[in-house]
Amino acid sequence: MPSDSPRSPAPTAHAQFFDEARRCLERRTLIKLVLAGPRGPKPDLQRVLVRPLTLKGRACLSLTYNHRTRDVTKNLTVDEALATVAALIEDSFDNIHLLSDDGGELQLAISRKGKATLRRSRKQANSGVPNPADAEAVDAVAATEATPGQSTAQVGTHDRAKHRPVDIREPWLTALGVTDAQHRLIPAMARKWKQINKFIEVLDSALASVPESMACDAERPLQVLDFGAGKGYLTFAVHDHLRRTLGRPVQMTGVDLKEDMVLLGNEAAQRLGLQQRGQGLHFELGDVSSYAPRPVDIMIALHACDTATDHALHMGVRAGASIIMCSPCCHKQLRPQMRSPLLLLPLLRHGIHLGQEAEMLTDGLRALLLEAEGYDTQVFEFTSLEHTSKNKMILAVKRAQARPAEPVREQIREIKAFYGIDEQRLQTLLEADRSGPA
Repeated sequence: MPSDSPRSPAPTAHAQFFDEARRCLERRTLIKLVLAGPRGPKPDLQRVLVRPLTLKGRACLSLTYNHRTRDVTKNLTVDEALATVAALIEDSFDNIHLLSDDGGELQLAISRKGKATLRRSRKQANSGVPNPADAEAVDAVAATEATPGQSTAQVGTHDRAKHRPVDIREPWLTALGVTDAQHRLIPAMARKWKQINKFIEVLDSALASVPESMACDAERPLQVLDFGAGKGYLTFAVHDHLRRTLGRPVQMTGVDLKEDMVLLGNEAAQRLGLQQRGQGLHFELGDVSSYAPRPVDIMIALHACDTATDHALHMGVRAGASIIMCSPCCHKQLRPQMRSPLLLLPLLRHGIHLGQEAEMLTDGLRALLLEAEGYDTQVFEFTSLEHTSKNKMILAVKRAQARPAEPVREQIREIKAFYGIDEQRLQTLLEADRSGPA
Protein backbone atom coordinates (compact mmCIF):
# COMPACT_ATOMS: atom_id res chain seq x y z
CA MET A 1 0.00 0.00 0.00
CA PRO A 2 1.45 3.41 -0.88
CA SER A 3 1.94 5.66 2.07
CA ASP A 4 -0.23 8.77 2.41
CA SER A 5 2.36 10.55 4.55
CA PRO A 6 4.19 13.45 2.85
CA ARG A 7 7.62 12.64 1.47
CA SER A 8 10.53 14.40 3.15
CA PRO A 9 12.19 16.91 0.84
CA ALA A 10 15.65 15.99 -0.44
CA PRO A 11 18.44 17.73 1.46
CA THR A 12 19.85 20.76 -0.27
CA ALA A 13 23.42 20.92 -1.56
CA HIS A 14 24.26 23.22 1.37
CA ALA A 15 22.85 20.76 3.89
CA GLN A 16 24.65 17.80 2.30
CA PHE A 17 27.93 19.68 2.38
CA PHE A 18 27.70 20.63 6.05
CA ASP A 19 26.45 17.15 7.00
CA GLU A 20 29.59 15.75 5.39
CA ALA A 21 31.73 18.30 7.25
CA ARG A 22 30.23 17.21 10.57
CA ARG A 23 30.74 13.53 9.75
CA CYS A 24 34.40 14.20 8.96
CA LEU A 25 34.80 16.06 12.23
CA GLU A 26 33.21 13.23 14.17
CA ARG A 27 35.49 10.68 12.49
CA ARG A 28 38.48 13.03 12.93
CA THR A 29 39.26 12.83 9.21
CA LEU A 30 38.77 16.48 8.23
CA ILE A 31 41.92 18.03 6.78
CA LYS A 32 40.62 21.51 5.97
CA LEU A 33 37.88 23.66 4.48
CA VAL A 34 38.84 26.38 2.01
CA LEU A 35 36.49 29.21 1.04
CA ALA A 36 37.50 30.80 -2.27
CA GLY A 37 36.03 32.85 -5.09
CA PRO A 38 35.17 36.05 -3.20
CA ARG A 39 32.09 37.95 -4.40
CA GLY A 40 31.97 41.61 -5.27
CA PRO A 41 34.00 43.85 -7.58
CA LYS A 42 36.71 44.69 -5.02
CA PRO A 43 36.56 42.18 -2.18
CA ASP A 44 38.98 42.77 0.68
CA LEU A 45 38.54 39.26 2.09
CA GLN A 46 40.19 36.93 -0.42
CA ARG A 47 39.96 33.50 1.21
CA VAL A 48 39.22 31.70 4.47
CA LEU A 49 41.02 28.56 5.64
CA VAL A 50 39.31 26.39 8.26
CA ARG A 51 41.24 23.61 9.98
CA PRO A 52 40.62 21.34 12.99
CA LEU A 53 42.24 22.29 16.26
CA THR A 54 42.29 20.95 19.81
CA LEU A 55 42.27 23.58 22.56
CA LYS A 56 42.46 22.40 26.17
CA GLY A 57 41.23 19.00 25.12
CA ARG A 58 38.23 20.41 23.25
CA ALA A 59 37.65 20.06 19.49
CA CYS A 60 37.55 23.46 17.80
CA LEU A 61 38.00 24.96 14.36
CA SER A 62 40.57 27.62 13.51
CA LEU A 63 39.49 30.15 10.87
CA THR A 64 42.21 32.12 9.09
CA TYR A 65 40.81 35.11 7.20
CA ASN A 66 43.16 36.06 4.35
CA HIS A 67 42.62 39.77 3.60
CA ARG A 68 44.57 41.73 1.02
CA THR A 69 46.95 43.27 3.54
CA ARG A 70 46.59 41.16 6.67
CA ASP A 71 45.60 37.79 8.07
CA VAL A 72 43.22 37.32 11.00
CA THR A 73 42.84 34.03 12.89
CA LYS A 74 39.87 33.11 15.11
CA ASN A 75 39.47 29.87 17.08
CA LEU A 76 35.79 28.94 17.51
CA THR A 77 33.75 26.02 18.74
CA VAL A 78 32.64 23.62 16.02
CA ASP A 79 29.04 24.89 16.01
CA GLU A 80 30.11 28.55 15.96
CA ALA A 81 32.64 27.92 13.23
CA LEU A 82 30.26 26.02 10.93
CA ALA A 83 27.61 28.71 11.40
CA THR A 84 30.20 31.34 10.49
CA VAL A 85 31.27 29.38 7.40
CA ALA A 86 27.62 28.98 6.31
CA ALA A 87 27.14 32.75 6.61
CA LEU A 88 30.30 33.40 4.58
CA ILE A 89 29.09 31.10 1.81
CA GLU A 90 25.75 32.90 1.83
CA ASP A 91 27.24 36.39 1.65
CA SER A 92 30.86 36.41 0.52
CA PHE A 93 32.15 33.36 -1.40
CA ASP A 94 31.22 31.25 -4.42
CA ASN A 95 33.18 28.09 -3.57
CA ILE A 96 34.01 26.00 -0.55
CA HIS A 97 36.23 22.93 -0.68
CA LEU A 98 36.27 20.13 1.90
CA LEU A 99 39.34 17.89 2.02
CA SER A 100 39.32 14.78 4.17
CA ASP A 101 41.39 11.69 4.76
CA ASP A 102 38.65 9.27 3.78
CA GLY A 103 36.55 11.10 1.22
CA GLY A 104 38.90 12.95 -1.09
CA GLU A 105 37.55 16.41 -1.94
CA LEU A 106 33.99 17.75 -1.88
CA GLN A 107 33.22 21.14 -3.43
CA LEU A 108 30.14 23.29 -2.97
CA ALA A 109 29.96 25.75 -5.87
CA ILE A 110 27.51 28.66 -6.11
CA SER A 111 26.68 29.91 -9.61
CA ARG A 112 26.04 33.53 -10.50
CA LYS A 113 22.32 32.79 -10.39
CA GLY A 114 22.64 31.35 -6.88
CA LYS A 115 22.36 27.67 -7.82
CA ALA A 116 24.35 25.40 -5.49
CA THR A 117 26.14 22.34 -6.91
CA LEU A 118 28.11 19.59 -5.17
CA ARG A 119 31.12 18.06 -6.88
CA ARG A 120 33.18 15.23 -5.45
CA SER A 121 36.61 14.19 -6.67
CA ARG A 122 37.71 10.59 -6.64
CA LYS A 123 38.93 9.24 -3.32
CA GLN A 124 42.69 9.13 -2.90
CA ALA A 125 44.35 6.05 -1.51
CA ASN A 126 46.02 6.33 1.88
CA SER A 127 47.77 3.43 3.51
CA GLY A 128 47.96 5.06 6.93
CA VAL A 129 51.49 3.69 7.35
CA PRO A 130 53.76 6.20 9.11
CA ASN A 131 56.69 7.37 7.02
CA PRO A 132 59.73 8.79 8.84
CA ALA A 133 60.91 10.65 5.74
CA ASP A 134 57.52 12.33 5.47
CA ALA A 135 57.68 13.49 9.08
CA GLU A 136 61.20 14.82 8.60
CA ALA A 137 60.18 16.82 5.55
CA VAL A 138 57.07 18.22 7.23
CA ASP A 139 59.13 19.31 10.23
CA ALA A 140 61.54 21.08 7.88
CA VAL A 141 58.77 22.90 6.03
CA ALA A 142 57.24 24.77 8.96
CA ALA A 143 57.40 24.96 12.73
CA THR A 144 54.85 27.75 13.13
CA GLU A 145 51.11 28.23 12.86
CA ALA A 146 49.46 27.74 9.48
CA THR A 147 49.44 30.40 6.81
CA PRO A 148 46.59 30.73 4.27
CA GLY A 149 46.36 27.70 1.99
CA GLN A 150 48.23 25.32 4.28
CA SER A 151 46.87 21.92 5.26
CA THR A 152 47.61 19.15 7.70
CA ALA A 153 46.84 15.47 7.38
CA GLN A 154 45.62 15.10 10.95
CA VAL A 155 43.73 16.99 13.64
CA GLY A 156 46.23 19.35 15.17
CA THR A 157 46.84 20.69 18.63
CA HIS A 158 47.48 24.30 19.45
CA ASP A 159 50.98 23.59 20.68
CA ARG A 160 52.63 21.40 18.04
CA ALA A 161 50.75 21.21 14.75
CA LYS A 162 52.96 20.96 11.68
CA HIS A 163 51.51 22.36 8.49
CA ARG A 164 52.25 22.34 4.78
CA PRO A 165 50.44 24.04 1.89
CA VAL A 166 50.71 21.00 -0.42
CA ASP A 167 48.77 17.83 0.38
CA ILE A 168 51.16 14.89 0.16
CA ARG A 169 48.38 12.69 -1.23
CA GLU A 170 48.12 14.66 -4.48
CA PRO A 171 48.46 12.21 -7.40
CA TRP A 172 50.88 14.45 -9.32
CA LEU A 173 53.46 13.94 -6.56
CA THR A 174 53.33 10.21 -7.24
CA ALA A 175 53.46 10.74 -11.00
CA LEU A 176 56.67 12.79 -10.63
CA GLY A 177 58.32 10.36 -8.22
CA VAL A 178 58.08 12.46 -5.06
CA THR A 179 55.80 9.93 -3.34
CA ASP A 180 55.16 6.22 -3.80
CA ALA A 181 51.89 4.52 -4.74
CA GLN A 182 50.72 4.75 -1.11
CA HIS A 183 51.39 8.52 -1.09
CA ARG A 184 54.35 8.17 1.24
CA LEU A 185 57.29 10.47 0.69
CA ILE A 186 60.26 8.81 -0.98
CA PRO A 187 63.18 9.48 1.40
CA ALA A 188 65.48 10.80 -1.34
CA MET A 189 62.83 13.41 -2.22
CA ALA A 190 62.45 14.88 1.29
CA ARG A 191 64.40 18.01 0.36
CA LYS A 192 62.45 18.45 -2.87
CA TRP A 193 59.20 18.13 -0.89
CA LYS A 194 60.36 20.92 1.40
CA GLN A 195 61.29 23.09 -1.57
CA ILE A 196 57.93 22.65 -3.28
CA ASN A 197 56.08 23.70 -0.14
CA LYS A 198 58.34 26.70 0.41
CA PHE A 199 57.69 27.92 -3.12
CA ILE A 200 53.92 27.69 -2.67
CA GLU A 201 54.24 29.66 0.59
CA VAL A 202 56.03 32.44 -1.31
CA LEU A 203 53.41 32.35 -4.08
CA ASP A 204 50.59 32.59 -1.53
CA SER A 205 52.21 35.65 0.02
CA ALA A 206 52.50 37.29 -3.39
CA LEU A 207 48.90 36.47 -4.33
CA ALA A 208 47.70 38.20 -1.17
CA SER A 209 49.10 41.51 -2.41
CA VAL A 210 48.33 41.49 -6.14
CA PRO A 211 46.37 44.37 -7.70
CA GLU A 212 42.58 44.24 -7.61
CA SER A 213 42.46 43.90 -11.41
CA MET A 214 43.91 40.41 -11.08
CA ALA A 215 41.93 39.29 -8.05
CA CYS A 216 38.43 40.52 -8.91
CA ASP A 217 37.69 38.29 -11.94
CA ALA A 218 37.47 34.90 -10.27
CA GLU A 219 36.16 33.15 -13.41
CA ARG A 220 38.87 34.20 -15.88
CA PRO A 221 41.61 31.56 -16.11
CA LEU A 222 44.89 32.83 -14.70
CA GLN A 223 47.65 32.67 -17.31
CA VAL A 224 50.87 31.28 -15.81
CA LEU A 225 54.23 30.71 -17.53
CA ASP A 226 57.03 28.66 -15.96
CA PHE A 227 60.33 29.03 -17.84
CA GLY A 228 62.91 26.31 -17.33
CA ALA A 229 60.18 24.02 -15.99
CA GLY A 230 62.41 20.94 -16.05
CA LYS A 231 60.60 17.90 -14.67
CA GLY A 232 57.69 20.13 -13.68
CA TYR A 233 57.65 19.92 -9.89
CA LEU A 234 56.75 23.59 -9.50
CA THR A 235 54.59 23.67 -12.63
CA PHE A 236 52.32 20.95 -11.26
CA ALA A 237 52.41 22.42 -7.75
CA VAL A 238 51.35 25.90 -8.87
CA HIS A 239 48.63 24.57 -11.17
CA ASP A 240 47.22 22.36 -8.42
CA HIS A 241 47.39 25.08 -5.77
CA LEU A 242 45.63 27.69 -7.88
CA ARG A 243 43.01 25.31 -9.27
CA ARG A 244 42.18 23.06 -6.32
CA THR A 245 43.17 24.91 -3.17
CA LEU A 246 42.24 28.44 -4.24
CA GLY A 247 39.45 27.48 -6.63
CA ARG A 248 40.79 29.60 -9.51
CA PRO A 249 40.67 28.45 -13.14
CA VAL A 250 44.20 28.45 -14.53
CA GLN A 251 46.01 27.88 -17.82
CA MET A 252 49.53 26.76 -16.88
CA THR A 253 52.36 26.46 -19.41
CA GLY A 254 55.74 24.95 -18.62
CA VAL A 255 58.50 25.94 -21.04
CA ASP A 256 61.81 24.10 -21.30
CA LEU A 257 64.72 23.71 -23.72
CA LYS A 258 64.84 19.91 -23.36
CA GLU A 259 62.45 17.86 -25.44
CA ASP A 260 62.51 14.89 -23.05
CA MET A 261 61.40 17.11 -20.15
CA VAL A 262 58.54 18.53 -22.23
CA LEU A 263 57.44 15.02 -23.23
CA LEU A 264 57.60 13.79 -19.62
CA GLY A 265 55.53 16.72 -18.34
CA ASN A 266 52.84 16.39 -21.00
CA GLU A 267 52.55 12.64 -20.49
CA ALA A 268 52.08 13.09 -16.74
CA ALA A 269 49.53 15.91 -17.22
CA GLN A 270 47.56 13.87 -19.73
CA ARG A 271 47.61 10.78 -17.53
CA LEU A 272 46.22 12.83 -14.61
CA GLY A 273 43.54 14.49 -16.73
CA LEU A 274 45.02 17.98 -16.35
CA GLN A 275 45.01 19.07 -19.99
CA GLN A 276 41.47 20.43 -20.17
CA ARG A 277 40.91 22.97 -22.89
CA GLY A 278 41.40 26.52 -21.59
CA GLN A 279 42.09 25.54 -17.99
CA GLY A 280 44.75 22.90 -18.22
CA LEU A 281 48.43 22.26 -17.87
CA HIS A 282 50.79 21.68 -20.76
CA PHE A 283 54.49 21.85 -21.58
CA GLU A 284 56.21 23.13 -24.68
CA LEU A 285 59.69 23.64 -26.11
CA GLY A 286 60.97 27.19 -25.90
CA ASP A 287 63.77 29.60 -25.01
CA VAL A 288 63.01 32.57 -22.81
CA SER A 289 65.21 34.84 -24.93
CA SER A 290 63.09 34.20 -28.05
CA TYR A 291 59.70 33.19 -26.65
CA ALA A 292 56.80 35.08 -28.25
CA PRO A 293 55.27 37.33 -25.59
CA ARG A 294 51.59 37.03 -24.67
CA PRO A 295 49.52 38.33 -21.75
CA VAL A 296 50.51 36.58 -18.53
CA ASP A 297 49.37 36.92 -14.91
CA ILE A 298 52.23 35.01 -13.22
CA MET A 299 55.70 34.46 -14.68
CA ILE A 300 58.12 32.00 -13.05
CA ALA A 301 61.76 31.39 -13.95
CA LEU A 302 63.94 29.32 -11.64
CA HIS A 303 67.71 29.25 -12.11
CA ALA A 304 67.83 30.99 -15.46
CA CYS A 305 71.57 31.20 -16.10
CA ASP A 306 73.26 34.62 -16.19
CA THR A 307 71.52 36.95 -18.67
CA ALA A 308 68.70 34.42 -19.22
CA THR A 309 67.40 35.83 -15.93
CA ASP A 310 67.31 39.28 -17.52
CA HIS A 311 65.40 37.93 -20.51
CA ALA A 312 62.94 36.20 -18.16
CA LEU A 313 62.34 39.37 -16.15
CA HIS A 314 61.97 41.33 -19.39
CA MET A 315 59.44 38.78 -20.63
CA GLY A 316 57.44 39.18 -17.42
CA VAL A 317 57.37 42.96 -17.80
CA ARG A 318 56.41 42.81 -21.51
CA ALA A 319 53.69 40.26 -20.77
CA GLY A 320 52.19 42.51 -18.09
CA ALA A 321 52.64 39.89 -15.37
CA SER A 322 51.17 40.82 -12.00
CA ILE A 323 53.63 38.49 -10.27
CA ILE A 324 57.20 37.68 -11.34
CA MET A 325 59.12 35.00 -9.43
CA CYS A 326 62.69 34.58 -10.59
CA SER A 327 65.64 32.72 -9.09
CA PRO A 328 68.83 34.06 -10.70
CA CYS A 329 71.92 31.98 -11.34
CA CYS A 330 75.50 32.36 -12.62
CA HIS A 331 76.03 36.12 -12.32
CA LYS A 332 78.67 36.58 -15.02
CA GLN A 333 77.82 39.68 -17.02
CA LEU A 334 78.78 42.43 -14.56
CA ARG A 335 81.78 40.90 -12.83
CA PRO A 336 84.33 41.56 -15.63
CA GLN A 337 82.95 45.10 -16.04
CA MET A 338 83.26 46.07 -12.39
CA ARG A 339 85.90 48.63 -11.49
CA SER A 340 86.16 48.40 -7.72
CA PRO A 341 86.48 51.77 -5.96
CA LEU A 342 89.89 52.28 -4.34
CA LEU A 343 88.41 52.17 -0.86
CA LEU A 344 86.96 48.70 -1.50
CA LEU A 345 90.00 47.15 -3.20
CA PRO A 346 91.37 45.54 0.00
CA LEU A 347 88.02 43.78 0.47
CA LEU A 348 87.25 42.86 -3.11
CA ARG A 349 90.72 41.52 -3.96
CA HIS A 350 89.47 38.18 -2.66
CA GLY A 351 87.67 36.30 -5.43
CA ILE A 352 84.83 35.08 -3.23
CA HIS A 353 84.07 38.62 -2.05
CA LEU A 354 84.20 39.97 -5.60
CA GLY A 355 81.76 37.29 -6.70
CA GLN A 356 79.38 38.09 -3.86
CA GLU A 357 79.62 41.79 -4.69
CA ALA A 358 78.83 41.05 -8.35
CA GLU A 359 75.77 39.03 -7.34
CA MET A 360 74.54 41.77 -5.02
CA LEU A 361 75.07 44.42 -7.68
CA THR A 362 73.42 42.38 -10.44
CA ASP A 363 70.30 41.47 -8.49
CA GLY A 364 70.07 44.85 -6.82
CA LEU A 365 70.01 46.56 -10.22
CA ARG A 366 67.43 44.08 -11.48
CA ALA A 367 65.17 44.86 -8.53
CA LEU A 368 65.52 48.61 -9.11
CA LEU A 369 64.79 48.22 -12.81
CA LEU A 370 61.60 46.34 -11.98
CA GLU A 371 60.63 49.05 -9.49
CA ALA A 372 61.01 51.61 -12.26
CA GLU A 373 58.60 49.50 -14.34
CA GLY A 374 55.91 49.65 -11.67
CA TYR A 375 56.66 46.67 -9.40
CA ASP A 376 57.24 46.30 -5.69
CA THR A 377 60.25 44.02 -5.35
CA GLN A 378 61.92 41.81 -2.78
CA VAL A 379 65.25 39.97 -3.00
CA PHE A 380 65.63 37.22 -0.41
CA GLU A 381 67.12 33.83 0.30
CA PHE A 382 65.06 30.95 -0.97
CA THR A 383 65.52 27.21 -0.51
CA SER A 384 67.43 25.94 -3.54
CA LEU A 385 65.36 23.93 -5.99
CA GLU A 386 68.41 22.32 -7.59
CA HIS A 387 70.27 21.43 -4.41
CA THR A 388 72.91 24.11 -4.97
CA SER A 389 73.99 27.23 -3.08
CA LYS A 390 72.07 29.39 -5.58
CA ASN A 391 69.13 30.10 -3.33
CA LYS A 392 68.16 33.70 -4.04
CA MET A 393 64.78 34.84 -5.33
CA ILE A 394 63.62 38.07 -6.92
CA LEU A 395 59.91 38.54 -6.28
CA ALA A 396 58.09 41.36 -8.04
CA VAL A 397 54.40 42.26 -7.59
CA LYS A 398 52.78 44.84 -9.87
CA ARG A 399 51.67 47.97 -8.05
CA ALA A 400 48.06 49.12 -8.20
CA GLN A 401 49.20 52.76 -8.37
CA ALA A 402 51.93 54.10 -10.65
CA ARG A 403 54.93 56.01 -9.27
CA PRO A 404 57.44 58.27 -11.01
CA ALA A 405 60.12 56.10 -12.65
CA GLU A 406 62.82 58.71 -13.24
CA PRO A 407 64.11 58.96 -9.62
CA VAL A 408 64.72 55.21 -9.60
CA ARG A 409 66.39 55.31 -13.01
CA GLU A 410 68.68 58.08 -11.76
CA GLN A 411 69.71 55.81 -8.85
CA ILE A 412 70.51 53.07 -11.34
CA ARG A 413 72.69 55.42 -13.40
CA GLU A 414 74.59 56.52 -10.30
CA ILE A 415 75.22 52.95 -9.12
CA LYS A 416 76.45 51.91 -12.56
CA ALA A 417 78.80 54.91 -12.68
CA PHE A 418 80.15 54.07 -9.20
CA TYR A 419 81.12 50.56 -10.30
CA GLY A 420 82.00 51.47 -13.88
CA ILE A 421 79.27 49.30 -15.41
CA ASP A 422 78.73 49.92 -19.10
CA GLU A 423 75.86 47.54 -19.86
CA GLN A 424 73.29 45.56 -17.91
CA ARG A 425 71.13 43.28 -20.05
CA LEU A 426 67.72 43.88 -18.46
CA GLN A 427 68.20 47.62 -18.68
CA THR A 428 69.20 47.32 -22.34
CA LEU A 429 66.10 45.26 -23.14
CA LEU A 430 63.76 47.66 -21.34
CA GLU A 431 65.31 50.73 -22.94
CA ALA A 432 64.89 49.13 -26.36
CA ASP A 433 61.18 48.73 -25.61
CA ARG A 434 60.86 52.39 -24.68
CA SER A 435 62.73 53.61 -27.75
CA GLY A 436 60.50 51.54 -30.05
CA PRO A 437 61.40 50.06 -33.45
CA ALA A 438 64.42 51.54 -35.15
